Amino acid sequence: MIRGMAAVWNASTRSWTLSVWSSRAATVTAIIADRENPFDAVSIVSLRPDGDLWTAQVLAADVGDADLYGFRVDGPQGGTSRFDPAKLLLDPEAAEVWFPPGHDRDLARVRGADTLGRSPFGVLPMSLLRPPMPRGPRHSDNDLVICELHVRGATMRAPHVPLGVRGTFAGLAAHAPYLADIGFTAVELLPVHQYDPDEGNYWGYMPLAWNALHHRYVSGDDPDAEFRSMVHAFHDVGMEVILDVVYNHTTEEDDEGPTFNLRSIDDEAYYVLHPDGSYRDDAGCGNVLRAAHPAAAALVMGSLQRLADLGVDGFRFDLASLLGRDIDGQTQRDSEMIDTITAFAAERDVRLIAEPWDLTAYQVGDSFPGRTWAQWNGKFRDDARSFLRAENGAMPGFAARVLGSPDLYGTDAARSVNFVTAHDGFTLYDLVSYERKHNMVNGQGGWDGTDDNRSWNCGWEGDDPPAADADAIRALRLQQMKNAIVMLVLSAGTPMLVGGDEFAQTQHGNNNPYNQDNEITWLDWQRQGAYDELTEWVRTIIALRREHGDGSVALHGVGALADLGYSSHSLAWRRGSLYVIANAWWEPLRFEVQSRGPWTIAASSCAATSTLDGPYITLAPRSTVVLGPG
Repeated sequence: MIRGMAAVWNASTRSWTLSVWSSRAATVTAIIADRENPFDAVSIVSLRPDGDLWTAQVLAADVGDADLYGFRVDGPQGGTSRFDPAKLLLDPEAAEVWFPPGHDRDLARVRGADTLGRSPFGVLPMSLLRPPMPRGPRHSDNDLVICELHVRGATMRAPHVPLGVRGTFAGLAAHAPYLADIGFTAVELLPVHQYDPDEGNYWGYMPLAWNALHHRYVSGDDPDAEFRSMVHAFHDVGMEVILDVVYNHTTEEDDEGPTFNLRSIDDEAYYVLHPDGSYRDDAGCGNVLRAAHPAAAALVMGSLQRLADLGVDGFRFDLASLLGRDIDGQTQRDSEMIDTITAFAAERDVRLIAEPWDLTAYQVGDSFPGRTWAQWNGKFRDDARSFLRAENGAMPGFAARVLGSPDLYGTDAARSVNFVTAHDGFTLYDLVSYERKHNMVNGQGGWDGTDDNRSWNCGWEGDDPPAADADAIRALRLQQMKNAIVMLVLSAGTPMLVGGDEFAQTQHGNNNPYNQDNEITWLDWQRQGAYDELTEWVRTIIALRREHGDGSVALHGVGALADLGYSSHSLAWRRGSLYVIANAWWEPLRFEVQSRGPWTIAASSCAATSTLDGPYITLAPRSTVVLGPG
């Protein structure tokens, strides 16, 4: 596999070896600059080709204190060529990125415009790479409970995080004990790749440099050390660290997008193009990485190796179906790229989780090429939401999700990463408080975000129900959130909750806040006090799963058999030594417990639920009970 290993420090010769891979370039030069005056080159060095790998040696003595570098690449012009020798290009393998004060994303869109001093530089490393971190804890299928969160959003308003490090890796390290106390055993971080701060993105799904940590998440001057310390903090409290990685597209967007690196290094190798040279866009972000090409595959694998060296325990692959495409971007049953990642994961003992869909493919289940990978199960989200709001016809789908989606994963339920909410969509509170999206603040006229939320507002749209109904509506919302937690955590499969859902975080009905780096997305810790009952509920249900939920799942109904009919709105199931009963109907229901006790009520989402009467229990409308060994 191709690997450039760009900007490698050689201590014995006090020099750097710079390298770039391009099969079509005619000339490649390196620009060395300093931070005081990034508009002028301190040194210009020509790279020499060895096949398709262009390399040069830069002596530290020749550049003084300058520590910035970039490339200019020229090649054949005309037709669909996108070589632009006027552009300063960021090393695709840069381990650290520096943005000049005059950084100009719009100028990078203008063909022929010189962007030296206006585009990001790589930072020359002054030391050898640190040794790989030791592997962290690895949890069993039953013990794995994932919390998805954003590095910045989780801690910007967190009172338990020191003010000076909020929004950073160091701040998140201070947050680790809180998550462990709730019962989470893994944290899944939204992307931490370096992205363009001028792109207008908050989530981080428009990557610029896959090997570099996003500079805004670093509080000090050593990104790698701070990240490793954060990983240590999670490992110390028994938690795994999973990263959401985005290798399916880049921030260079479509034909009109900015030229930062791959577009002018070797466009045809790195991106999937239509016959007319335009970009294929099955990612919905402007372009698609040609992952089946050895050069593109090498960038992905190099990044995964680097992140594993930094201590990462697993990866969730955004739009992973695109990584499994063939060289022409077509969906395929088997994929060499997916096989390569699978082998890497086995060697490094890291988890693999796929988001197995994109704009044109939905490969949930065994249709995804990585048939040993865990997967985000979007069908669980949809079917659980449908059951929660008592839709007719929801029972067959929901029953399958409770069983671990055997229609998708056979007997390997652990492959199903179950979720009711994720960063993309309503929060749990908003799911029970809004029936339509409220996205006008995003600046797209309300057209962005899904219209089909499968939500129910419990009788009033938004946060301020009329006084006469407020208590009843708020109590029902709390009850519905508790019901959702039970369905998620106590179904077969791996549960994933979103950070903040444990205390009813709201985005005020915004179901696509990708560009809201503000109080809409920053967790509001004042809600923790108002919803401490919900927080304790989450802690209780996770503990029940860990202590009593290891074992097979068997379905029942109000009697022995589950009713999967069109008008059914209730289900009971045995998981390990727990018995879960869910009544989504708007009337009370009497259930006969099908497993011999003795039982005790371990958790009830509604105080009005009656006590056990021998093998019988009556559940209030829209409520859930968990029975544990008596």
